[in-house]
Amino acid sequence: MIYLLLSIAASTLIFIIFKLFDKYNINPLQAIVVNYFAACLFGLWSYDAPIEVGDIASAPWLYGAIILGFLFIAVFNLMAVTAQRNGLSVVSVATKMSVIIPVIFGIYVYNESANLQKIGGIILALFAVYFTSVKPKTTKNSTKGLWLPILLFFGAGIIDTSVKYIETTYLAENGIPIFSATIFAFAFCIGSIILIIKRIKAPYKLPLKTILGGSVLGITNYFSIYYLLKALNHENLESSTLFTINNVAIIMTSTLIGLLFFKEQVTKTNWIGIGIAMVSIVLITLA
Repeated sequence: MIYLLLSIAASTLIFIIFKLFDKYNINPLQAIVVNYFAACLFGLWSYDAPIEVGDIASAPWLYGAIILGFLFIAVFNLMAVTAQRNGLSVVSVATKMSVIIPVIFGIYVYNESANLQKIGGIILALFAVYFTSVKPKTTKNSTKGLWLPILLFFGAGIIDTSVKYIETTYLAENGIPIFSATIFAFAFCIGSIILIIKRIKAPYKLPLKTILGGSVLGITNYFSIYYLLKALNHENLESSTLFTINNVAIIMTSTLIGLLFFKEQVTKTNWIGIGIAMVSIVLITLA
């Protein structure tokens, strides 16, 4: 359970860092590429065995790491486009409701338990995610470009499901650092190509604050993946339970931090969502 709590803390810290990026005018795309480079280096440094390029190239999880590296970049950029065209509420709901994909995968593929209490908790969790994420309506029509949040929903869900499948099928416990580092390495390569293309079209600078901010984000990002994999490796904690608790707790914690430290507006509907989230976590945990 301690790994799950650490994963929630690290993932929540990522949202805080992104909030600070906006405050200090740090380009998020540049910082995210730096973040992948820093996360890769930290993962390699954390690996306590000799690093053999040949072993990585022949590892059964290599292709999965390549796909995840691509998905990390693609989903991040998809989040940015969706936020611009549909609004932040749509991004939040689409991303967090994607928890249903790994939950269903765990129940049907790994024959994880699905009693009424657990199913009820999962259903409540989906309502909690929606009520906690929803913001006051604006004049902007968020129904335009509906395909963007749909793609985001499936993209985020596929990432969580792929991580679970690779961890269960191919990954040894001592292989978590090198696997994580490999994912970040491919994400960095793909992100660098995007930045190079952007630089050719419109030259830009890479300020020191972007490098520092991206590095802090990278270490935090590494631990969010590392502790999630460690939690998934726990034999007494089913993935359907873990992903539900993880996603609901992250959005609940992020909402409270936004209220307390960033003075964000929290509506009555959001408070209802937080209350439902607490109930759902208790139900799923006890199930």
